[in-house]
Amino acid sequence: MQITEIYKSIQGESTYTGLPCVFVRLTGCNLRCSWCDTEYSFYGGKKMEPEEVLAAVEQLSPEGGLVEFTGGEPLLQEQKLVPLMQQLLDSGYTVLIETSGERRLEHVPKGVVKIVDVKCPASGEEGSFRMENLETLGIHDEVKFVITGRKDYEFARDFVAQHSLAGRVSAVLFSPAFAKEAAGNRDTSNCMMDPRQLVEWMLEDNVPARLGLQIHKFIWDPALKSV
Repeated sequence: MQITEIYKSIQGESTYTGLPCVFVRLTGCNLRCSWCDTEYSFYGGKKMEPEEVLAAVEQLSPEGGLVEFTGGEPLLQEQKLVPLMQQLLDSGYTVLIETSGERRLEHVPKGVVKIVDVKCPASGEEGSFRMENLETLGIHDEVKFVITGRKDYEFARDFVAQHSLAGRVSAVLFSPAFAKEAAGNRDTSNCMMDPRQLVEWMLEDNVPARLGLQIHKFIWDPALKSV
């Protein structure tokens, strides 16, 4: 496996926000979202065997807990990742995977919580989500939309309605995008759209979604890695 970093922090987004979590960031991504804040994961990394990754996770969180596989796109390394996720589940860990949904999700172990980031128009990757992946989503999974403005919002709102996401997954998340160059200030000035405006639209349209803020970018410098 090609691994960019393994570290322990708190979960910064999703319904698991605020909980201690071990993050395993896999190297490589086949998408190029305009607002991506982890471009450093596209290349490089360190080659590790699944057993080494498991040992690193157990060292950081020896008594179980929360583990998230992220990237990049972790499912580019599906062959070794899937059995590793199952091994962690069998060892009592709660396992999350953050994915774009561009890769097939049918082989992800059933106990893994899928957090699927459906790309909106301003990402430059609209249409990358595999629609057949909707059938793999269960009541413990989550769907996220990163939003930069009105066009993205309307896309997300309509997608949620057309595919009845509120009844299909545990949470639908609307998250304002952070600027790629965000640094220094730990406040909403780094967001590409005002979260208050997004909330007002959501309330006006009665969208069955929750606001998602990347709280790690309000706790630490937004440019800081491994947090």
